[in-house]
Amino acid sequence: MAHHKPIQFDPNAFLAIMDGGRTVANYARNQIVYAQGDVADSAFYIQTGKVKISVVSEQGKEAVVALLGAGVFFGEGCVAGQKLRLATATALEPSVITRIAKSEIVRVIHDEPAFAEVFIAYLLARNARAEEDLVDQLFNSSEKRLARTLLLLANFGSEGEPAPILAKISQETLAEMIGTTRSRVNSFMNKFRKLGFIDYNGRIEVRRSLLNAVLHEKPQIGAVSRIKAKRGKSARPAE
Repeated sequence: MAHHKPIQFDPNAFLAIMDGGRTVANYARNQIVYAQGDVADSAFYIQTGKVKISVVSEQGKEAVVALLGAGVFFGEGCVAGQKLRLATATALEPSVITRIAKSEIVRVIHDEPAFAEVFIAYLLARNARAEEDLVDQLFNSSEKRLARTLLLLANFGSEGEPAPILAKISQETLAEMIGTTRSRVNSFMNKFRKLGFIDYNGRIEVRRSLLNAVLHEKPQIGAVSRIKAKRGKSARPAE
């Protein structure tokens, strides 16, 4: 049986077959693209920049559920029948973002089955990545979550060349992303700098040595917590 080469999803080709219903806008750092509770009537595509997806509890506590870079769609839940936004999308840095009306996406999926197939496969891959992020949040130490967040922000492990020098990002924002305090982030950042994993002097430069440390589970980076199977004991994230 012949093996077929997987179809590569080309977002630009996908956007090109749309007759209309899309607009391009520039977003400033910390500008909200859409807010939790807004009407979900469109999806978005990041041309350049980075976007943070976060949710806020009734008590006002914020949790970051995804960090997205260029070449990624978000807000596509509207296509699956989502009426209201379940999260807030915020530009982490100056970004160029395309807004696509729900009706236009539905039309393309219906009229262009070949593109629908690869678009759905792309969304499934995104979903798998979201599950990985959730596992990271539940079972990794806050130190390792920070290391992974820095690598994701620098585009290590993604298609294309890494961009190790990060746009200005505060320790408060990093603390929100990994679910810890600013003081702990400050401590971890100083530790990473002393170990040669990052250069941190007004801006952050992420070095490949941080990726190597995470991949090879070097003892300097907190290890993944184990789920305890013994009765009466529950898994808790290491701090």
